[in-house]
Amino acid sequence: MKLNIAFATLTAFLIAIPARGQDKPAAPSVYKNDFEKVAVDSVPEDMLVLDGAFAVKELNGNKVLELPGAPLETFGVLFGSNAKENAFASARILATGKGRRFPTFGIGLYGVSGFKLRVAPAKKAIELYRGDAVRASVPYDWQSGKWSYLKLETRAVKEGVWEVTGKVWQEGGKEPEKGQIVWEEKEAPSNGRAMITASPFSGTPIQFDDLAAGPLAK
Repeated sequence: MKLNIAFATLTAFLIAIPARGQDKPAAPSVYKNDFEKVAVDSVPEDMLVLDGAFAVKELNGNKVLELPGAPLETFGVLFGSNAKENAFASARILATGKGRRFPTFGIGLYGVSGFKLRVAPAKKAIELYRGDAVRASVPYDWQSGKWSYLKLETRAVKEGVWEVTGKVWQEGGKEPEKGQIVWEEKEAPSNGRAMITASPFSGTPIQFDDLAAGPLAK
């Protein structure tokens, strides 16, 4: 009797163990960062600063990642995991104009040479880039001193075609149901991380918060 009980227990144990090679790989997770657990005057360890004196700061009781208002160059930070296709990146960004000087700011996918959704207040437009080349541009009326929400998505819509969609809206407004800027790309994206980028041409700091990136939900 004891032998039968032991055998039954061992059988149940072996059944509970998945066969070697049949383990399912973990699904890629969505990266999120609101900077609340990051020390002031530091940068999260999981981020890669490409250039610029980015640092976490307190803003009205909330922690944000801040880019100083000088020098007047273009700076960026990589975050999240490498993505291939069917991916998204989003963030909210606070910037201000000063006189006739305006900043530019945006988010990207697939690293520096990938796609970037950029708000260009001086042009009254939002633009879609691949690397340094503008792929598309649409009119946009930006308001200084209000948080802007940016979302960039890519989808493989059919063999050899990727749809890149960008949305921008500001605090107090609603997320557009459809992207304001859409581009069909026939060159496959390379692996790369999401990014934020900005140029403080107005000489005032730019703040970033609620960063997110990862695979699109199926």
